[in-house]
Amino acid sequence: MALRIFRSLTLAATSVALLATTSPAALAQNTAHGLAGAYLAGRAATYEGDYAATADYFARALARDPENVVLMDNVVFSRMALGELERAEPIARRLWAQGAVSQIANVAVAGAMAKDENFSGLLARDLDTQGAGKLTDALINAWAQLGNGSVSKAVAELTTLGEDENLRFFADFHRALVLASVGDYQSAAALMEEGDQRLARASRRAALAYVQILSQLDRNDEAVDYMARAFGGGFDPALARVVDALQAGETLAFDIAPTPVDGLAETFFTLSVALNGEASADLSLIYSQLAVALRSDHVDALLHTASVLDQLGRYDLSIEAYSKVPATHPEFHAAELGRAEALRRSAKPDAAAEVLRNLAKAQPDDPAVHLELGDLMRQQEDYAKAVPAYDRALELTPAGAGRAWVLHYARGISHERLKNWEQAEADFRAALALNPDQPQVLNYLGYSMVEKQIKLDEALSMIERAVAAEPQSGYIVDSLGWVLYRLGRYEEAVGHMETAVELMPVDPVVNDHLGDVYWAVGRAREAEFQWRRALSFIDPEEVNGEADPDRIRRKLDVGLDAVLAEEGAEPLKVAQDG
Repeated sequence: MALRIFRSLTLAATSVALLATTSPAALAQNTAHGLAGAYLAGRAATYEGDYAATADYFARALARDPENVVLMDNVVFSRMALGELERAEPIARRLWAQGAVSQIANVAVAGAMAKDENFSGLLARDLDTQGAGKLTDALINAWAQLGNGSVSKAVAELTTLGEDENLRFFADFHRALVLASVGDYQSAAALMEEGDQRLARASRRAALAYVQILSQLDRNDEAVDYMARAFGGGFDPALARVVDALQAGETLAFDIAPTPVDGLAETFFTLSVALNGEASADLSLIYSQLAVALRSDHVDALLHTASVLDQLGRYDLSIEAYSKVPATHPEFHAAELGRAEALRRSAKPDAAAEVLRNLAKAQPDDPAVHLELGDLMRQQEDYAKAVPAYDRALELTPAGAGRAWVLHYARGISHERLKNWEQAEADFRAALALNPDQPQVLNYLGYSMVEKQIKLDEALSMIERAVAAEPQSGYIVDSLGWVLYRLGRYEEAVGHMETAVELMPVDPVVNDHLGDVYWAVGRAREAEFQWRRALSFIDPEEVNGEADPDRIRRKLDVGLDAVLAEEGAEPLKVAQDG
């Protein structure tokens, strides 16, 4: 199901619209007073994703051209992206006063009305000019009807929305929440269970809503069974608390959307999650920020906000958002893992490691923390520290657990990098025992054996299986060509290596390999061309890369046969036969 919601004014049209709404004389006058400078700085900040600077510069420009709707729209957008609803609303209302149609302004005013519990105002909106889209408006109106005291009108609004097959999921899910919020847990449970529990299975939060509803109906045993099926028994600290409470006979409070305002927050959160990956990420961010603005304890929305900011490369804001989750909250564990990842992505690996080590001390028996620490160390190429982290994660992971293969695979890579081949091979084979057709493991083990020139027939079989699983992976196709080259099957290797280069045209290793294969079949000029391409793609700052620039230059000087002879390697079969 594709959900498409777009800004009414796009950045691409901003400069044109600004000129269209500003006369040449006014533009000249405003330029002299700093409008153009502030506007251009605002545009630059927009393209860089710096919401605070964007808001500041466009606000300065707006002070000099207070009727400019494009400037107003951009200020509202930036403030909303920052989660500053109270600063966005006055500008949004100015857009309304001017009769401008701006979806962002409409969302901002609706959000402010929701926060103020102005349900009548929400219902009085002119949806032709002040709406935010069919789905958004229907969900808002349903919860506003409930806020005005009419359950039947709220349900009717959602029932009508559900007549659109593409929107039925959203309608039914929020109808279940409305019913639960007024204590009709029986009807809410029936809705959640329709179609093989399709609503309950939609997301982690939906599953928790269903579990809370079951608990309210004194069906704790069923709730525990559902948790086991939904999450596979792999409970993080937050889920473990829920299961413990259910098993202790506690009745879970229904806190997903207990009030109309909470329901409106859930509306914006639902839409944010749906938008993520389907439309512009900053729209997902705005809806998520609105959910937090309406309900400060909506930790799922806070975590989602931080995640979207991370996707947008705004690591500073992402780290700040993760830091807002209280240490006493069950989701603090997830927030700290997210904060560590944002720190790593912002080139602060030491700070990320500190977060993970502190979390490991606080929760020493959580394998996920040790896995993250191992991954961080491996990404920093500190394999000696990665291995013990993976060791601990494996100790804490039940034997044969579904994701244990990932731990063996990651530890195997670390051992291989440390030249501990026996341990590496054992881990790779343990990973394959758990997940026999995993293409990345098949490729890594197969390629490693090719490089060591051992068990080449087995390596070929593994890599062929990997290619069958992922035929569009340049790395894996390269491995197939390379093992054929190592086996002396040069003509067979050519087509695979050419495909690998098509899939990864600027990879130095793949281009270098193709050069070797061309040389082996007597296509010397083409080999030299590929070696030169490989050299051009090598990052001069990468000192431990697989592609060796000195060796490539030597091949260009004297040819591959001479280089192999200098290295004491076996000669090419073609050269040997000639």
